[in-house]
Amino acid sequence: MRGTSVESFVQKYTEEVRQGTAAVFAGAGLSRAAGHVDWEGLLRPLAKDIDLRVEREYDLISLAQYYVNDKGGRGSIDQEIVNRFSGGAEVTRAHEILASLPIRSYWTTNYDGMIEAALEQAGKTPDIKIEPENLAVTKPRRDAVVYKMHGDVSQAHKAVISKDDYEGYEKERGLFSINLQGDLVSKTFLFVGFSFNDPNLGLILSRIRGLLGQNRRDHYALFKRVSRSDYTEHGEEENEQEFLYQQVLEQHRVVDLKRYGIQTVFVDTYDEIPAVLQRVLDRHRRRNVFISGAAEDYGRWSKEKALRFVHDLSYGVLEREDRVLSGFGVDVGTAVINGALSFIHGSQYRHLDEYLTLRPFPQFQTSDEPIRDSWKRYRQDMLSESGVALFVFGNKRLDTGEIVESGGMVEEFEVGLEHSVVPVPIGATGFASKTIWERVMSDPAHYYGDDDALVTLVRSLGDETLTLDQLRYQVSKTLSHLRS
Repeated sequence: MRGTSVESFVQKYTEEVRQGTAAVFAGAGLSRAAGHVDWEGLLRPLAKDIDLRVEREYDLISLAQYYVNDKGGRGSIDQEIVNRFSGGAEVTRAHEILASLPIRSYWTTNYDGMIEAALEQAGKTPDIKIEPENLAVTKPRRDAVVYKMHGDVSQAHKAVISKDDYEGYEKERGLFSINLQGDLVSKTFLFVGFSFNDPNLGLILSRIRGLLGQNRRDHYALFKRVSRSDYTEHGEEENEQEFLYQQVLEQHRVVDLKRYGIQTVFVDTYDEIPAVLQRVLDRHRRRNVFISGAAEDYGRWSKEKALRFVHDLSYGVLEREDRVLSGFGVDVGTAVINGALSFIHGSQYRHLDEYLTLRPFPQFQTSDEPIRDSWKRYRQDMLSESGVALFVFGNKRLDTGEIVESGGMVEEFEVGLEHSVVPVPIGATGFASKTIWERVMSDPAHYYGDDDALVTLVRSLGDETLTLDQLRYQVSKTLSHLRS
């Protein structure tokens, strides 16, 4: 048993994200990359103080209890939690990605505030649940709930850490178990920041088993695969034997996790975890298609045919169960709306806001901020949510009556690049879209890497001999490729 492939995980978990049924369970390893300590790091000086070595202890929960027993109370251990988890750490890329996804349930056994900080940094409002009493109150306009089932550094004296705390968990914090049970039934979890030896993982798994029995759905856990380079303390032969033994043990653990509905996803190093999460984010964002365009002149096509083309582009994106974002450019924006409305009215879907996001640009300065700065901020907001940008036509009429390329459309192209948005200029429609197409085709590897198939598809969008129906078909093929 080798676990679930990264590709399979990315595909399936991204779909859960899209459906609104994804959740995250974060362990200490996620915060360790930010500069915080894991369990061993927290308990190492405490173990030394009672003449024990944390490296030799497997049961760290009992180790914490030994310290409390020896000191006749937990004052020192509470102080250590405050010292170790109060500030001094920065949000990691992994935190940023997880906070950027439209996930509404974050569970953690960590005492730090990294998840909530990442959510706030992403412009979201977290509803933080530290004590059971918090579960009865809902924060207005919340974007996500952070369940800190083992407490928080701000209340270190109530943090779950010793055997006493774990044994009394259901009595003192049983409401967290009830809420966890509900999420485990209705959502697909990603466990990240845990190791196979993490004491919290074993206890969480036993709780899952007791809560759900056989009524469970698939969840995923990211783990680092055993490597020969992990074993260097002894002689070559002994190191090799230990590596082979750990390989066998690893496979048994993979099988055992399946009892809890957890599919193991392996990476070779911890540094790969942000890259895997980035693939989830990229795949999710590619379901959000930004349509950039404005037109006073439609080149070789009539206005009616050109706007029907834009209408059909918008309709086609939604037909694929993707989402359209647009800035309501001249005429083009209206065609985008009409295409979306045609799809909504002709299908079982009724919630337009789930499929279409429009951000009409302000036409008058309403604050001290210059109007062009407001426009750029709008573009930043829209494109930060997008994964693909279609560019069509792109011109405007000056007061003199002259038709010129749309500078705003070129700016949207530049802003999109800042947010890793994949540009798909329909160069055959001319004007700014042709300028962008020529720029992209002059160095396609810069924009599309080694994706030769994508390069070929985008190159075809500059073919001025194609009809509008043929162009629409090529755009559909391009979007299908980007989702594959």
